Amino acid sequence: MTFLELVKHARSENRTLLTEIESKNALTEAGIEATQTILVTSAEDAVMQAETIGYPVVLKIVAFEITHKSDVGGVILNIKNSAAVQDAYRNIINTVENKHPGISIQGVSVQKMIATGTEVIIGMTTDEQFGPVIMFGLGGILVEVLNDVSFRLAPLEQKDAVEMVNEIKARPILNGIRGQTPCDLDALYKMLLSVSTFVTKYSEIKEIDLNPVIATSSGAIAVDGRIILNDEINERTNS
Repeated sequence: MTFLELVKHARSENRTLLTEIESKNALTEAGIEATQTILVTSAEDAVMQAETIGYPVVLKIVAFEITHKSDVGGVILNIKNSAAVQDAYRNIINTVENKHPGISIQGVSVQKMIATGTEVIIGMTTDEQFGPVIMFGLGGILVEVLNDVSFRLAPLEQKDAVEMVNEIKARPILNGIRGQTPCDLDALYKMLLSVSTFVTKYSEIKEIDLNPVIATSSGAIAVDGRIILNDEINERTNS
């Protein structure tokens, strides 16, 4: 589906949150690199997809009501064989159902486990007065602990993306410290600009959260993503 088709589909179900799979489809359309994520509805299907993708893999819960999958035990990383995939699938379903009885679970997603890199966050929120605001900082749990982020109004230019990356206090980490490999800064600039172009084009978008984005010496890829739509329905999504 195109992004506008995804919007229509979500509206038809009276929801504003796109699933991770839907969000990543939209990101790919926008030229933003993201891990391929496949929905499965059984342990056997999970094994089949994992073996097609190649180990190690990651399994995540897919449920419209859940926005923070890790908080409910809905994510298992670095799964290395078929037996572990089956166990992970069942554990995720059972854990989430026990914590949220009666929740509507769409299934579980399977995706490739990405090699270690530096975790960053790229996001967007909508300010009532100024419109879309782009965010950049260290990702994972560090974004909540350190609150080390920078902001710019969209649309961004190249110099804005460079300034955003340079402004965070943890900027030296991106250069590589204590033997770590430097990150591909050009890839981060490109992703920031792509997000800016995407949200400027589509007023249907209220928020974007790409966390984490794995930055390595040869690129940057979003391994988790979330798009929240505006409550107001844009006329072109109903045409």
